[in-house]
Amino acid sequence: MRDFLKNGLLMLATVAACTAVAEGIARWADAGGGEDVARRLDEVPRAPGVERAWYFSNPPSLSNRGPVPAAWDELVRRVERSGITEGTRRADMFKAWNTALVGDPCQHPYLRDAPGHLFVYDPPSDGLTGGRPHPPYRFLPNATTPIGLVTNAYGFRGPPVPFVRTPKTIRIAFVGASTTVDDHHLAYSYPEFVGHWLNLWAASKRLDIRFEVLNAGRESINSVDIEEIVRQEVLPLRPDLIIYYEGANQFDLRTVVPSVPKPDPFARPATSPPQSFVSRWLGEFALVRRVRALLRSIDGPADRAAGGGEWPKPDYDIVWPAGLDETDPDIGRADLPINLSTILGNLDRIRAAAQAEGGELALASFVWLVKDGMMLDPIRHRSILEYLNRGYAPFRYRDLERMAAFENRVFAKYARAHRLAFLDVARLMPRDPDLFVDAIHNTQTGVRLKAWVVLQELMPLVERNLANGTWPKADPGTGMPARHPAFAVPPRPLEFACKKT
Repeated sequence: MRDFLKNGLLMLATVAACTAVAEGIARWADAGGGEDVARRLDEVPRAPGVERAWYFSNPPSLSNRGPVPAAWDELVRRVERSGITEGTRRADMFKAWNTALVGDPCQHPYLRDAPGHLFVYDPPSDGLTGGRPHPPYRFLPNATTPIGLVTNAYGFRGPPVPFVRTPKTIRIAFVGASTTVDDHHLAYSYPEFVGHWLNLWAASKRLDIRFEVLNAGRESINSVDIEEIVRQEVLPLRPDLIIYYEGANQFDLRTVVPSVPKPDPFARPATSPPQSFVSRWLGEFALVRRVRALLRSIDGPADRAAGGGEWPKPDYDIVWPAGLDETDPDIGRADLPINLSTILGNLDRIRAAAQAEGGELALASFVWLVKDGMMLDPIRHRSILEYLNRGYAPFRYRDLERMAAFENRVFAKYARAHRLAFLDVARLMPRDPDLFVDAIHNTQTGVRLKAWVVLQELMPLVERNLANGTWPKADPGTGMPARHPAFAVPPRPLEFACKKT
């Protein structure tokens, strides 16, 4: 019996040791080795005065991170028991939904599948109705969710930021969708890195100033929602600068391919779905990730291209707007493809509102990982393949690449026309698929590198505004109320029971 136990323990120890070695090799291979990280970092030109070592420095720990309430863990379990867990269903439990959107939740085509519980808030009245259904939701304030998101008093991801401005501060608000808030389970979002590195830069120059960063991003929203977020939530905080980074949730090639049917108006844009704690923990292991990708590859379409190439696509015709110059577009047209006319209208109003409050708008180009003829690892990059070939079917890589370039061309021309800072993130961001979860969302390393790119592009504006005295404002808090008016009333729970049909 003793020999049997010894042999069993020896076998377990051997398996554990072999697994640990295999895990180490897999992680090294996935990362491409330390040399690969350094190579990608050095592909990004550094702005004068920025030190390379800062890239490896993390933001301070969040003082507002707290324990997850047991009732919230139970909400996640209720979602999982319901069997309706696709997309952001788990994270949806920790959002305050706009009552103008919710109405009767049992009549809402998406929210009726929530497990009998939502948090809600009342939007500002527009004088005619109970308010507009934009934005569709806010994150709960002062929250630490089971998904990993930590919010401040405004429901923004990140550390506490006082409402009333104080002297010697520069406040920067980042607005956008899922690529701004970043995946909830990641330790840091890209705005958090940017704010941290700006403060390292200020300290290195012995400047008696502090940068404050607000991350007002949230997944599955569009430019109409972002305009309302700026008006209702961001502008009362009196930011000196608003950075707009978004280019996916209205990126609809059906605007130039009318033969393809319109999608369900309540379909949710593709996002990286939040996972349970156990799933996220297992996902930290490279071997587990490879097994998952292998299983997904077995489940892929039988007629897909061999290896990691583009899957077969049907023929279709692009109908380009008559007279629209693709290389030098007229940004005043009302028929710009991929909903750009709508987006520019929202940017017009954001820009005007920011300037009226003494701030300014900066516009960023948007990063897409897509290229005609692109080859990916069919195992390691399975999620990118599925995102492009399923999520954006039936559109070809070359057309997605073409429209992404056109979108950024329009953004660049808009910035020039209105003398806005243009942060050309798409030009500088390395297109290494190991930095991406899908065609637009990044791994934590990718988020860090994108933030590094944003920092380099932002530095000329920072230095110019400091040199000419625009920043910091002498007393930016003058006349501000004691509390943020949009958050005077906390969200409330809404319980409901929908009849199954």
